[in-house]
Amino acid sequence: MIENVFEEDLEVQLFEDFLNLYYKNKMEAAILEGKKSFEIDYSDLAKFNPELAEKILNNPTPTFNSLKSAIKKIDLVVEQPIILEPRIKNLPEDVNIRIRNIRSEHIGKFICIEGIVRRASEVRPEILEIEYRCQECGRKISVEQKEKTIKQPEVCECGKRGKFEEVDKKRFDARWIVLEETFEVASGEKLGEIRVYLKNDLTTPEMQRKTDPGNRLKITGIVKELKKFTKGKMRTDMDIYLEANHIENIEIEWEEVVISPEDEEKIKELAKNPDIYNILVSSIAPSIYGMDDIKKAIVFQLFGGERRIYPDKTKVRGDIHILLLGDPSTAKSQLLKLVSNIIPRGKYVSGHGTSAAGLTATVIKDEEFLGGWVLEAGAMVLANKGILAIDEFDKMSKEDQIAMHEALEQQTISIAKASIVATLPAQVSVLAGANPKFSRFDRFKSISEQIDIPQTLLSRFDLKFALFDIPDIEKDEKIADHIMKTRLNPASVEPIIKPEFLRKYIAYARKNIHPELTQEALERIKKFYIEMRSMYSSAKDAVPITLRQQEALIRLAEASAKIRLSDKVTIEDAERAIEIMNVSIRQLGYDVETQKFDVDKLEGGMPASQRNKITIVLDTIEELEKSLGKQIPLNELLLELEDNGIGKNEAESLINKLQQGGLIFFPRQGYIQRI
Repeated sequence: MIENVFEEDLEVQLFEDFLNLYYKNKMEAAILEGKKSFEIDYSDLAKFNPELAEKILNNPTPTFNSLKSAIKKIDLVVEQPIILEPRIKNLPEDVNIRIRNIRSEHIGKFICIEGIVRRASEVRPEILEIEYRCQECGRKISVEQKEKTIKQPEVCECGKRGKFEEVDKKRFDARWIVLEETFEVASGEKLGEIRVYLKNDLTTPEMQRKTDPGNRLKITGIVKELKKFTKGKMRTDMDIYLEANHIENIEIEWEEVVISPEDEEKIKELAKNPDIYNILVSSIAPSIYGMDDIKKAIVFQLFGGERRIYPDKTKVRGDIHILLLGDPSTAKSQLLKLVSNIIPRGKYVSGHGTSAAGLTATVIKDEEFLGGWVLEAGAMVLANKGILAIDEFDKMSKEDQIAMHEALEQQTISIAKASIVATLPAQVSVLAGANPKFSRFDRFKSISEQIDIPQTLLSRFDLKFALFDIPDIEKDEKIADHIMKTRLNPASVEPIIKPEFLRKYIAYARKNIHPELTQEALERIKKFYIEMRSMYSSAKDAVPITLRQQEALIRLAEASAKIRLSDKVTIEDAERAIEIMNVSIRQLGYDVETQKFDVDKLEGGMPASQRNKITIVLDTIEELEKSLGKQIPLNELLLELEDNGIGKNEAESLINKLQQGGLIFFPRQGYIQRI
């Protein structure tokens, strides 16, 4: 017993010496700043006394008590001494444990974990200690509350038992979060998750924002057991949780990207380079050959346009959405993954394994720990103010795709389930990739005929590009040479602008540059819009462009100005936006039959040429009804349509479309009838 007391006193003295040597000034600064805690770097403690540092890891609870006792003894030059909470960071690598690997041997140990906040409770007060008074002798008794249920004193020194009078309570703020690991897992494995308990200054408004769903954190803390009860009896199996000591954001947001004066000078110098657009394009996925038009569009997407809020509260998004359509083996997936890693809060998901809840948000019930119904954020919320890359976009179910409508245009996700009615932010740029139904993309058919994506969703993408795998000896040789060069000498595809500096460049432009449209730029965009619309000459003609494309042009022009760090959108920026838009329209919006641009073909609708033919089919059915009655023989209709220039195969396809649209039906075999 005496030896233990001596060891504790020695431990307290060692901590006191350590704090005086390394942290006295930092503790005083923390108090003056109004903080309730201060950070200790584990490496400093290990340098001062390796044995003491080892004790923190293996026997943290009593060692922390000694550390807190030492803090009380430090003579700080402040008016009102405050007991600071020690927060220890930078633990050694061998105690950085994967969540899925936490076992019983870690209970009671001080460890470090990494993960993304999946869900979180509200901040609620909890009782730390209750002071009771004995009604017989008047003595006050303090009872520390460690369990979920309130505990009273068992007996007073005077011998009284039973109920005692409650005098006072000490409270603190607490919050539960669920941390899910972000490591790659093998196929079929479930990502590990653990509950984390936050209290005191880890629940301040600033910390609450940092620990909300979507944030990626590194947390140090003590692994503790969570007892389970059945009908009042404790069970042998138990849950575990981490009582957090220190929290660090490891995935910074745009506002938190550190840009030094030297970085700022370099960014401004680079922006003045007349070849800056080509430099940025060559810095996006240099290991992938070609795709310059697509890479340029992605550069514009990374910088983004300006979000506008008008006096009537109407909001116009500034984020740019891009859809890549095309043949297999055209490096879509690789490009999506690389882009999602460039900027903060970038996320990559695959449509095949994504649900509406996983993409947007859902509500789950966790009464025991999180206090009832809680929101669980999906990928679009987790990527707020970042970029979301969605691979295999066409493999998502219709219901899941429909769930994205609000997020793509309004940039919010509304949810009304159970007792929760909430609107979550989803200011995210979407870069999606999709494959055609029949393996190869056919440029002569509309998008909707080849990909299972609703037209209303397709129209929300500002730019759409097609990737074709067409044999071309000259191009194939260049691609093969590029791949061989990359394998033999990886340094040959080193980006001109490193990803770390590119992130700073984009962050600087997003934070500091908010360009305004000049009259010249607006007139150029207007002229392009009017010229394209002038192709529309009759009700049966194609519509080459709509207001959606005009809004997209403004966003692209603003992004072009941001790249130059210009506060004005010039006519040159408008020209660059028009150039990219033209590439998109020419690839997917050109109707070969009418030899005109058709926005319906671009956005997944029915091209004008096909609409006109459907009108011919309906008119022919109406004419035949006059002589043959309501039920028309299919063979008669096909012969009439052939006389009108519509072949048998095309006629059958149009008839199927009319049947699917609910305009005609087959009353009996070989006959059709209008509805």
